[in-house]
Amino acid sequence: MKKRLLYRIVLGCALAGVLVGARGAEPLSPTAALRELRGFREMGSVLYIAAHPDDENTQLITYLARGRNYRTAYLSLTRGDGGQNVLGPEFDEELGVIRTQELLAARRLDGGRQFFTRAIDFGFSKDYRETLNIWDRQQVLSDIVRVIRTFQPDVMITRFSPQPGNNHGHHTASAVLAIEAFKLAGDTNAFPDQLRELQVWQPKRLLQNGGGLGRGGDAANDRSLRLETGGSDPVTGESFGDIAGRSRSMHKTQGFGNFSGGGRGGRQDSFQLLGGEAATNDILDGVDTTWARVPGGEEIGRMADKLIVGFDTNNPAASVPALLELRARLTALAAPKSGGSSAGAEGGRSPVLLDDKRQQLDRILQACLGLSVETTLPQAEVVPGEVLKLRHTASVRADVPVLWAAVRYPVVSHELKQTLEMSPNQPAIREGAETLPQDTPLSQPYWLRQERTTGMFRVDEPALIGKPENPPAFPIEHVFEVGGQTLVIPDVPVQAPADAANGTARRRLDVVAPVSLRFVWQVGLFAPGATRPIEVEVAAVRAGATGTLQLQTPAGWSATPASQQFHLSTVGEKAKLAFSVTAPRTPTRARFQAKALIQGAEFVSQRIEIQYPHIPPQLLQPPARMEAVSLDLTIRGHEVGYVPGAGDKTAEALEQMGYKVTVLAGTDLTPERLRELHAVVFGIRAFNVRTDLAAQLPALFAFVEQGGTVIEQYNRPNDLKTSRLAPFELRLSNDRVTDETAAMTFLVPEHPALTTPNKITSADFEGWVQERGVYFPNQWDEHFTPLLACNDPGESPLKGGLLVAQYGKGYFVYTGLAWFRQFPAGVPGAYRLFANLVSLGQAEAASQPRGAR
Repeated sequence: MKKRLLYRIVLGCALAGVLVGARGAEPLSPTAALRELRGFREMGSVLYIAAHPDDENTQLITYLARGRNYRTAYLSLTRGDGGQNVLGPEFDEELGVIRTQELLAARRLDGGRQFFTRAIDFGFSKDYRETLNIWDRQQVLSDIVRVIRTFQPDVMITRFSPQPGNNHGHHTASAVLAIEAFKLAGDTNAFPDQLRELQVWQPKRLLQNGGGLGRGGDAANDRSLRLETGGSDPVTGESFGDIAGRSRSMHKTQGFGNFSGGGRGGRQDSFQLLGGEAATNDILDGVDTTWARVPGGEEIGRMADKLIVGFDTNNPAASVPALLELRARLTALAAPKSGGSSAGAEGGRSPVLLDDKRQQLDRILQACLGLSVETTLPQAEVVPGEVLKLRHTASVRADVPVLWAAVRYPVVSHELKQTLEMSPNQPAIREGAETLPQDTPLSQPYWLRQERTTGMFRVDEPALIGKPENPPAFPIEHVFEVGGQTLVIPDVPVQAPADAANGTARRRLDVVAPVSLRFVWQVGLFAPGATRPIEVEVAAVRAGATGTLQLQTPAGWSATPASQQFHLSTVGEKAKLAFSVTAPRTPTRARFQAKALIQGAEFVSQRIEIQYPHIPPQLLQPPARMEAVSLDLTIRGHEVGYVPGAGDKTAEALEQMGYKVTVLAGTDLTPERLRELHAVVFGIRAFNVRTDLAAQLPALFAFVEQGGTVIEQYNRPNDLKTSRLAPFELRLSNDRVTDETAAMTFLVPEHPALTTPNKITSADFEGWVQERGVYFPNQWDEHFTPLLACNDPGESPLKGGLLVAQYGKGYFVYTGLAWFRQFPAGVPGAYRLFANLVSLGQAEAASQPRGAR
């Protein structure tokens, strides 16, 4: 199993830059082949380091990768899991998966590569020391060193300063750790376990990038090194600014969908030395970026120069003989053994660099031959143990003798051996059938397969650390003979949908369970000692799925029956099975897990599909779990309207509390429709993402004046669709409290929002996750009453987290508290306090205990 996994990891690296989405191993276009050839000639390497998706300087990456043709990579310490999502409801781990793919989409445009560490974006941090305390400092440092030793850059560049200041703690921490890693990467005593597979590597210098897109550094500092990073791609003619803008616009979940580049104008980036040798004229001063850095490599450089001069994008096949000669010479160029000894930029004795160049040259040769391969199968999903019906197609455009010698299946150590002579523009086909091994893991991002800590993902296979995504589940190698040389092209199976003619996207192979499980509710609320039904949905991924379902509950909770039978005849058929669950008699929290037993095998995964047009489809299969909360909760009123914003779980939370929830559009905010409700709740960032609300505000405020309650959750201040949010003056800010354990001061303890119908105490603020709140108002009309105050360490208390104003007969509430994180986490106090807000103004007689629905 481990041998197969390691092979998939290695092949996954080889596939990088070859596969885009799920189109198979298509050859590069002639212009792209010329760009690759220019890149083959250049031997410089640069690693850019920052904390999050969108921190990278896409202009500089584009300039280095496309303008100077260097190996260029971006190391993002986190995957952006803790950020906000302007596109939809995904947060936390799901958001991290999306942003991973957004970074990969960006790199496909600007020409860079992508790496990560195991660090989790746990939300905004105001102090880098807090960041390094929540992250496992040594683990993140180890990961950065691993990436340096894997990629072996000549120069490292940080995006941010290591000096503490008015900056995100993650940003400062990324620079602090980069400095430490720079010093340790070339030390044989540092993380010696890595040296079983890697060699030490010492970059020549570490720089801090200032200027650029205006984040970090002081571009006007006289001591800084200046670099002109404007210009145009010498192959396509597109400006670096426009390419960089398209790259940055891939960060769509962060609102960069309409980001535009810098055009063709001049641009300078500045750099400060943080470690290593000083540079005077260029960031790669003193680095030999030619083939002369490799003993015996001068002739390869000359041959590459000659190929570039004579390359004809209208007839790339004319370069095949020269490419084969170059390839033979490169193959004969033996890299010296590392022996675990020190190596560095100045020596260029890097087998990693030579391996990269071999793969790059093979892509160029494939492009000039017009050699394309594709492996298709009828379905995009397969269950371990099933047979894969594989159809392999290869074609060549060039009139050059090419033999298709074999198709290899490394995971099962088998190959189809039959030599086929290729003819120009005449596809050749092979068919094979292989059984997917029973122990093949289900498709799930490798960093999400284990339980995580607050600050770190757990990864059991060290060779995966740093990789942007999983290696292929069933890799394939196509073996060709060209001019007496063997050319191996990696590939992965993709689905060939029956309606491909209609533009249906092809998908890479996913490994799935025969059934998927889903709790109908992500969080279930119980009155202490109460019994209520909990439903689990079983969905058939394969026809004839028959088995038993169990609900696993912790001590103190009981579920009956112990198990239930299910039989699903057709694919996609679903069944909801209800268990009667009894909570303990004291308030507590628990986590339930569902488990299906089919023919002696256990399956526990749910199914989460993520689909956005700017990234490939993503399938997540985490364990099917539900948060269960036994709590004392009383509500008043019954009918609540909910206006969705950017996406949260507020409507589900209200239903769990016992409210009847009606989802409203902006056009529903009319006197007639509002008269049916006693409260209206707005989802997060509703006034940032919706244009149908501003015109309805007079009717909404009239609803409050006549006795209704309105609760607006947080909005960001910089992209509001209306300047008026409330019946009184209210101004938002970027103020936030990131310490989720920050003490809460009750400013008006007797206010009904804190007393009725649930008595709120400091205990209700225990167990909060990630943060207290974001984008608090910092100015408000005197009609508003601030109810709570809290602050991060060393800062003054903020009072804008919960504001309540009486307007006529009703109440208007604006709250920046992070309900959207607390509700899915099942934080009891968040439900109790929010119930009080919804209950404002409702008669005592309407009070009713909830949670035993």
